[in-house]
This record gives sequence, structure tokens and C-alpha cells, in this order.
Amino acid sequence: MSEFDVIIVGAGPAGLLAAGRAAELGGKVLILEKMRLPSRKLLLTGKGRCNITNNAEISECIKHIFPNGRFLRPAFSNYFSNDIIELLNRYGVDTILSRGGRYFPASDKSADVLNALLKWIDELSIEIRCGHRAEKLIIENNIIKGLQANGRVYETKKIILATGGKSYPATGSNGEGYELVRRLGHTIIKPMPALVPLETEGGVAQKLQGLNLKNVKAAVWVNNKKIAEEFGEMLFTHFGLSGPIILTLSRTVVMALQQKNKVEISIDLKPALDETKLDNRLLRDLNEHGKKQIGNVFSFWLPASMIPVFIELLEIDPEKKCHQVSANERRQIRYLLKNLCFKVSHYRSFKEAIITAGGVSTKEISQKTMESKLIKGLYFAGEMMDLDAETGGYNLQIAFSTGWLAGNSCMRNQ
Repeated sequence: MSEFDVIIVGAGPAGLLAAGRAAELGGKVLILEKMRLPSRKLLLTGKGRCNITNNAEISECIKHIFPNGRFLRPAFSNYFSNDIIELLNRYGVDTILSRGGRYFPASDKSADVLNALLKWIDELSIEIRCGHRAEKLIIENNIIKGLQANGRVYETKKIILATGGKSYPATGSNGEGYELVRRLGHTIIKPMPALVPLETEGGVAQKLQGLNLKNVKAAVWVNNKKIAEEFGEMLFTHFGLSGPIILTLSRTVVMALQQKNKVEISIDLKPALDETKLDNRLLRDLNEHGKKQIGNVFSFWLPASMIPVFIELLEIDPEKKCHQVSANERRQIRYLLKNLCFKVSHYRSFKEAIITAGGVSTKEISQKTMESKLIKGLYFAGEMMDLDAETGGYNLQIAFSTGWLAGNSCMRNQ
């Protein structure tokens, strides 16, 4: 006789939702977690604030997920944003709706979200054994019979793998789960860092280090062809570019760089003004302040820390009077305000990537149950599958929905 109806490997958000749902349906559930504490990565999400989910409709949410968001329609139809919000509310977590449809705990503390989930798990009498690393899955005739962890064999007919991807490996998600199933014949789409900062050539980004820009537009150019763009907020760092719109664009950049393409990012600092309107504004400001030095008038157009960098790039004399600025110099200023360009040399490692792109191929997973199509009794949940999303709470919703569906399915499919 098996001691447990279901064993879940991984105590992240996907694993906790899977465990809770299976226990709600009467299952005796065990969670094995290799780290000393459960769900360490959840504590880091949203810079410690935890962007729980998004209020977008299912069809809209799917548009923000790659490479095949439609795979998640059954999971989202069974368990979605209102369900996780209701669960957290039940355990004392009030939520607030922020810009972009993002839900956060009202306290702005990810620990409150984790504590609510752990309270739910505890009330359902689910045991979490931390410091237990799954070493191999035991199968016979392509049917799950159990697993080995810390040298001990656990017999069970249902296993849910929720081991995460490879991002933030210090929290435990180092890709070990991929190897567990690769040995069983599952296809692993090459894992890549996603939602990851980008490294740029030259010293411009470094000179602007720490500067946060809002309401700008960033575009990705691959081999001189524009293929993606985003509007919003970004950040300059000591190595290059980061911030929300850069992270969103990074998936496109990483793929292009891996294919050895030339990749550039251009920043439009004045996206609300077209070339004509911007030129009119520059002309007006230069005329109104004709006797002032051009270096002082740049403060009308740029944050203070950008001015010396711009003047250097333009090779313009900052002491030149505004009425002496030529039409050609004005054209160069206008161009740079609309096209501050950076050549992307690389991307940061998994240590700095918020999530992982790639993982277990969804072609080998039933979208209606999250069960493996190759191994009976084996289910998947969360980031270890080949699914990743833009920022905005979508990635955590994937974890919650697939976890719930896996836990639901493994008890219904007796």
C-alpha cells in the first residue's frame, strides 16, 4: 500500500496549489522540498511585493504567454485570477489593483501571500518535508510507482513535478527537474533566461547608471529590422539596460542573440511627439532662449544626469549660444532624442533572470489534466514546463492555475 496518494516535488506556488487542491479532494498528500524552507522564490517576486496575478480576461492573458499560451486555456478556465484572490482573501490577505491590472497584497509583502498559502496547506494536514531532494522517479511499464528522495523510496501512483525552471538557482530552481524527466523520454526545450536584464556595448549605459526613465519607448532591432517595441519604464545599469519594458523585450533579444544575430535597442525619449512636433518644440525653445548656452537649455528636454552624456554624443559645445545652433545640429539633437541606440552584446545569467523560457515540451503534456502523455500518473505544474510570460502577474497565475489543475486531475483520474 502506498503511504501517500500524491507526492508533489517542489513547494513553490505551483506545488502548494497542487497539494492543496489534491487534499481538498480527499487525497493524502506529501510535499518534498529540497531547500530548508518552502517557496523561497515566491518571496522575491515583484521585488518582494509579489505581483499575485492580473485582472485581464483569459483571452487577453493568453496573449502575454509564450510560446503557446492557448495550451493554458483549460487550466485558466478551471482556476483563474478571481479564484486565487478569493483563496488569499480567505486567509487574511487583502489585495489591491495597481496599474496595468496587476494585483498585489495590500501590505506589499510577499511573505503575507506565502503565509496564507502555508496556512491553507496546514489546515489540510499536508506534510512538507524540507531538505528532501528527489533523486529519481520509479516507473514500470510507463506507469508511476514512486520516487526516491534522500536515498529513501516512496511508493505512490501519482507524482506532480513542480520543481521550477533555472532562474534564481539560489532559491532551489536549478533545472534538476528537467533531468528527472529527460531520463524518462520527455523532450526538454532548451532553457533560456527570460525577463532578464541586457548587457550593452560602449560606456553610455554605464554613465547613466541608476537613471530610471518613465513613458519612453524601447524598440528591438535585429539585423537592422525592427521586430518588437514596448512603452513604459526602464532603467540604466552598470552593465546595460533593465526595467519593465527591457525585461519584456528580453525574450526576443535572447533568442536573436542565440541565433548569432546583430541586436540593437533604440530608446525613444519623446514618444508622444512625432518628428515634426518635436522639431517645432526644439525650435521654439532655442528661439525663446537664444542668448542662453545650449548646455543649460537641455534641461528642458532631458533629466539632468543625461545632459552631459547627450552633449558628449552630439559633440556639441555646451557653451554655444542657442541662437548659434545650426539646423543640422538641431536635427542631430532631434534624432538622438528619438533614437538613443545601444548595441546588445549579451544578457545576464539565470541568477538574474526572473523566469525561465523553455522546459518540458507541452506537446507531451495533456492541457486538460497536466498529466504526462508518456508516463501515466506523472503530472506537471508551473515553470518547469515550456511556458513563460511577460511581467504583470501572468507567470504566477500560470503556476497557480496549472498547480490547481494538476492537483484536481490526479485525484479525479483514479
